[in-house]
Amino acid sequence: MKVIYEYSHLGGSEILTVRYPAIDKEIYKAISLVQATKTKISKEKTMRGRRLYSPKDMNFQYSEYFEKFGFKEMRDTYTIEIPGSDISIRGAYKQIDFVKKNVLVEVQFGKYAFMFYDMAKFQYFYNENKAEVGVEIVPSHTLQKQMSSGVSYGEQLVYDIERLKRHFPAVPVKILLVDAD
Repeated sequence: MKVIYEYSHLGGSEILTVRYPAIDKEIYKAISLVQATKTKISKEKTMRGRRLYSPKDMNFQYSEYFEKFGFKEMRDTYTIEIPGSDISIRGAYKQIDFVKKNVLVEVQFGKYAFMFYDMAKFQYFYNENKAEVGVEIVPSHTLQKQMSSGVSYGEQLVYDIERLKRHFPAVPVKILLVDAD
């Protein structure tokens, strides 16, 4: 795969370039190693029988390559208790796909809500002093058009973050839009 667009929010790209140049290079290397192939046969009415890129296959490859570079999953487990309620929910958690030092990386080939939720997770771990910067790897619109319906695209995420200005997320983030080679 290849990166076709890079967006820096609150200096995300600059932090990676200056403080974590080796990790930044590993992220690009992992992306370049992923081979996007059309292995999924659509069962959807509008695309029945059409070969599509498989998010499951690409996610598997991303996991394989990031793990080879020493990235690990991060999970923060906690108990949910809300004011004015006796309810206590143990075992709740926030999870990040790949972490190395203070760099969080999420690969998102899902619905738009999950892209935006990744921003909230970056904010959570940043507020907990467990991260300095987040990296979101998402499909470009051209890649998304060749995937199952429901998959979102990075241009929408960048557009929305631009409209929110500096308000959300209030954490440095680098967003990478990827496409097949």
